[in-house]
Amino acid sequence: MKQIYIGNIPYSKTEEDLQNLFTEFGTVNSVQFVKDKETGRFRGFGFVEMADGICADEAISYLEGKELDGRTLRVNEARPRPSRPSRESW
Repeated sequence: MKQIYIGNIPYSKTEEDLQNLFTEFGTVNSVQFVKDKETGRFRGFGFVEMADGICADEAISYLEGKELDGRTLRVNEARPRPSRPSRESW
Protein backbone atom coordinates (compact mmCIF):
# COMPACT_ATOMS: atom_id res chain seq x y z
CA MET A 1 0.00 0.00 0.00
CA LYS A 2 1.10 3.53 -0.68
CA GLN A 3 -0.24 6.83 0.64
CA ILE A 4 -0.31 9.74 -1.84
CA TYR A 5 -0.55 13.45 -1.02
CA ILE A 6 -2.60 15.61 -3.42
CA GLY A 7 -2.41 19.38 -3.06
CA ASN A 8 -4.07 22.32 -4.81
CA ILE A 9 -7.30 20.36 -5.37
CA PRO A 10 -10.12 22.55 -6.75
CA TYR A 11 -12.69 23.28 -4.05
CA SER A 12 -15.44 22.11 -6.40
CA LYS A 13 -14.11 18.52 -6.33
CA THR A 14 -15.36 15.75 -4.05
CA GLU A 15 -13.65 12.71 -2.57
CA GLU A 16 -15.57 10.64 -5.13
CA ASP A 17 -14.10 12.75 -7.98
CA LEU A 18 -10.60 12.08 -6.67
CA GLN A 19 -11.32 8.37 -6.27
CA ASN A 20 -12.48 8.20 -9.89
CA LEU A 21 -9.34 10.04 -11.03
CA PHE A 22 -6.98 7.63 -9.24
CA THR A 23 -8.97 4.46 -10.04
CA GLU A 24 -7.73 4.84 -13.63
CA PHE A 25 -4.32 3.73 -12.30
CA GLY A 26 -5.37 0.92 -9.94
CA THR A 27 -7.31 0.00 -6.83
CA VAL A 28 -7.98 2.88 -4.44
CA ASN A 29 -8.34 1.83 -0.80
CA SER A 30 -9.37 5.22 0.56
CA VAL A 31 -9.63 8.93 -0.16
CA GLN A 32 -9.55 11.56 2.56
CA PHE A 33 -9.92 15.32 2.17
CA VAL A 34 -8.43 17.40 4.95
CA LYS A 35 -10.91 19.78 6.54
CA ASP A 36 -10.45 22.73 8.87
CA LYS A 37 -11.17 21.64 12.45
CA GLU A 38 -13.06 24.80 13.34
CA THR A 39 -15.09 25.47 10.19
CA GLY A 40 -15.29 22.00 8.66
CA ARG A 41 -14.39 23.48 5.26
CA PHE A 42 -12.21 21.58 2.80
CA ARG A 43 -8.63 22.92 2.89
CA GLY A 44 -7.68 22.07 -0.72
CA PHE A 45 -5.57 18.99 -0.11
CA GLY A 46 -6.01 15.36 0.77
CA PHE A 47 -4.68 11.84 0.64
CA VAL A 48 -5.31 8.76 -1.48
CA GLU A 49 -4.25 5.29 -0.40
CA MET A 50 -3.64 2.85 -3.22
CA ALA A 51 -3.31 -0.92 -2.87
CA ASP A 52 -0.38 -1.32 -5.28
CA GLY A 53 2.78 0.76 -4.91
CA ILE A 54 3.66 0.46 -8.61
CA CYS A 55 0.22 1.75 -9.64
CA ALA A 56 0.56 4.55 -7.09
CA ASP A 57 3.94 5.55 -8.56
CA GLU A 58 2.38 5.64 -12.04
CA ALA A 59 -0.45 7.86 -10.78
CA ILE A 60 2.05 10.21 -9.10
CA SER A 61 4.18 10.45 -12.25
CA TYR A 62 1.21 11.10 -14.50
CA LEU A 63 -0.80 13.49 -12.30
CA GLU A 64 1.99 15.64 -10.81
CA GLY A 65 1.70 19.09 -12.38
CA LYS A 66 -1.47 18.25 -14.33
CA GLU A 67 -4.20 20.87 -14.47
CA LEU A 68 -7.60 20.08 -12.98
CA ASP A 69 -10.33 22.72 -13.32
CA GLY A 70 -7.74 25.48 -13.72
CA ARG A 71 -5.53 24.41 -10.80
CA THR A 72 -2.16 22.68 -11.05
CA LEU A 73 -2.13 19.56 -8.91
CA ARG A 74 0.76 18.74 -6.58
CA VAL A 75 0.97 14.98 -6.27
CA ASN A 76 3.66 13.03 -4.41
CA GLU A 77 4.17 10.21 -1.97
CA ALA A 78 2.90 11.23 1.43
CA ARG A 79 5.53 11.71 4.10
CA PRO A 80 4.90 10.56 7.66
CA ARG A 81 3.49 13.29 9.84
CA PRO A 82 6.13 14.58 12.27
CA SER A 83 5.40 13.66 15.84
CA ARG A 84 4.33 16.44 18.16
CA PRO A 85 4.98 16.56 21.87
CA SER A 86 1.95 15.63 23.91
CA ARG A 87 0.01 18.46 25.51
CA GLU A 88 0.67 16.90 28.89
CA SER A 89 4.34 17.91 28.62
CA TRP A 90 3.52 21.63 28.20
